[in-house]
Amino acid sequence: MRVCVCTIVHHPEDARILHRQIRALLDAGHEVTYIAPFRACNATPWREISPVDVPRATGRRRIRALRAAHRALTEHAAYADVILLHDPELLVSLPRPVRERTVVWDVHEDTAAALGAKGWVPGPARPVLRPAVRCLERRSERRHRLLLAEDGYRSRFRDDHPVVPNTTYVSDRRPPPPDDRRAVYVGQLSRARGALDMIEMSRQLAAEGVLVELIGAADVDVREPLRAAQREGILRWYGFVPNDRALRIAEGAMAGLALLHDEPNYRHSMPTKIVEYMARGVPVITTPNPPAVDIVEPAGCGLIVPFGAPNAAAKAVLRLRDNPELRIALGERGHRAARTRFHWPVHAERFVAQLESWAGRSPALVREREPEPGPEPVPEY
Repeated sequence: MRVCVCTIVHHPEDARILHRQIRALLDAGHEVTYIAPFRACNATPWREISPVDVPRATGRRRIRALRAAHRALTEHAAYADVILLHDPELLVSLPRPVRERTVVWDVHEDTAAALGAKGWVPGPARPVLRPAVRCLERRSERRHRLLLAEDGYRSRFRDDHPVVPNTTYVSDRRPPPPDDRRAVYVGQLSRARGALDMIEMSRQLAAEGVLVELIGAADVDVREPLRAAQREGILRWYGFVPNDRALRIAEGAMAGLALLHDEPNYRHSMPTKIVEYMARGVPVITTPNPPAVDIVEPAGCGLIVPFGAPNAAAKAVLRLRDNPELRIALGERGHRAARTRFHWPVHAERFVAQLESWAGRSPALVREREPEPGPEPVPEY
């Protein structure tokens, strides 16, 4: 099977796109053409894929990238059995040769709900854009195939669509025990994801000899505060690091941070970083978004702090520092639950089988394994 994967918004080394989906396709013996902003992100393509470079869409500067993607899809997608698109913008005006192929939109987020967290979208434009986004979703559902990253996205669509959750690789080996020296964050840094809260928390923890490490690219409006905090010496900001390397850095930390704000898009989206922390045996400190609570409480793998409360987050970190038995127990329970419920290869089989089915190459889908019950919940902090 020949698959053409395209994104102009995401980093070419995005964990879901490259390290999970493309890797699963390659492991299954399929050919992959990958249209992505390699040069803009200073990313080196894997040798196993056929790369096509395009500009990156950032903020309000998107037209050039869309035009380049249109040309690239016209040239390369006509030879593919499946075209896998990761950005809703790409659905607006697909080239005719692409529309005649099997087009799959991988739905990563609730696009309309996420507009409130996108600082580059003018406030007055958001009420106008939301119904336009919903209209695009309905049209795309009629014309194309949809893969959903969350069960919570089902209610946005009329028909039932397969869900391929955004999980991670979980080793069967026991991860190293959490230390007592550092807390980590892995992922995009933004106001809505708690970047400013983590800066304030870092200031308090630095006085206690605890280092906060932030691993990920940052939105424009939080870059200068992050740089200033790094110059002050209260935290370490790595910038973007490929997912596999970022998780190796995180391994062994005493806490993994997921201080998302109470935004509509986060109320039904599984925070993948929580699962990634669990997979590495890192205790979780999270705000009480419903999907986060639904993971952390049954697994008994972390502490829950209020929204927008850096003081409470800092106290939770210090609680783990001062209680090695607690942090080791949380890390071990998290790893067990992640291995049982969130090991990516289980879902990778279903993902590949689904694309093969849509391409007319698979007789049946692989059934998703039922999760096993986890340990007793841990009370809120």
